[in-house]
Amino acid sequence: MPGTSPHDGAVPAPAPRRGRRPVLLAALALCLLAALGVVLVLTGAVGDPRGADPWAGSRPSSLVITTGGTSGIYHGYGAAVGDVLERRYGVPVSEIESGGSIENLQRLADGSAQVAFSAADAVADAVAGRGDFDEPVPVSALARVYDDFVHLVVRADSPVTTIEDLRGRVVSLGAPRSGTALIAHRLLAAADVDEDGLSTRSLGLSESIDALRAGDIDAFFWSGGLRTPGLTSLAAERPIRLLPLGDLVEAVRDRNGSGYRHGVLPQGMYGSTQEVPTLAVPNFLVVRTDMPAPVARVLVDTLFDARSQIAAKVPSAALLDRARAIFTEPVSLHPGALEYFRETKS
Repeated sequence: MPGTSPHDGAVPAPAPRRGRRPVLLAALALCLLAALGVVLVLTGAVGDPRGADPWAGSRPSSLVITTGGTSGIYHGYGAAVGDVLERRYGVPVSEIESGGSIENLQRLADGSAQVAFSAADAVADAVAGRGDFDEPVPVSALARVYDDFVHLVVRADSPVTTIEDLRGRVVSLGAPRSGTALIAHRLLAAADVDEDGLSTRSLGLSESIDALRAGDIDAFFWSGGLRTPGLTSLAAERPIRLLPLGDLVEAVRDRNGSGYRHGVLPQGMYGSTQEVPTLAVPNFLVVRTDMPAPVARVLVDTLFDARSQIAAKVPSAALLDRARAIFTEPVSLHPGALEYFRETKS
């Protein structure tokens, strides 16, 4: 009857059957496409311009990325890259902490890691088999990722204003086998500051921050990207000051090679009221030279393709640039990385 509704107790007429078959077929097609999408994601074919397995039969069963301390950028960067590799390709990735560059390169040498972050000065020693390395390490670069800036940190109320003022003070030079310790020794030598006249500690970044906060040390060195999370947290709770090191850059270059350059810690960084000239050194992502070329290529592709995603967690990743990434002197680009840069050259 007109105006009757189901709530009035009337039984509605059956819906016409016309049109059901196309709807069912469309739904079935969507299910098939969804299933195909899952297969493509699991095989790594989604997003691969070559349309085949991007690993070219060389997919690793797992990868170990050796990074740095949890308060620094290496660790966050490595974890972010590992997350992308696991989600895209289903390759289990482990990110392990370390003292820094030298330890990372030694892990590449003994095979306990396949991918490592390292500063250029430590890489130079590794490929030459000098310093902390008894023989040359078979290492190749995937890319220059960002630059480290050397921080010499004191409390804001400290009477120490120059590196020479460290004489007679308690100073952390950085973790053993770290790039920070390597450059700290070189800076002190360039400044003619005899380490015998210091009371030195070998502390990682987190330990150095805790020791400065507690008053157990007067200063510490740190070589890292901007902004380093641990220093940002320290400056938020206790005013700190960064000492200038720019006048020592040329002396360090003359003694140790051209891998170093002039850098600036910007005004406002960690509460600084002015720019602080310092020394900068490039950072590389490196692998063993015997890594299969397809694996190296996928790693480089991931760095660039997921750059914005990684940078959301690690701002330094936004500095990755194709034009600069190929400059990895004194170490050569891995053939797989070279293939990537040639194919994506604009």
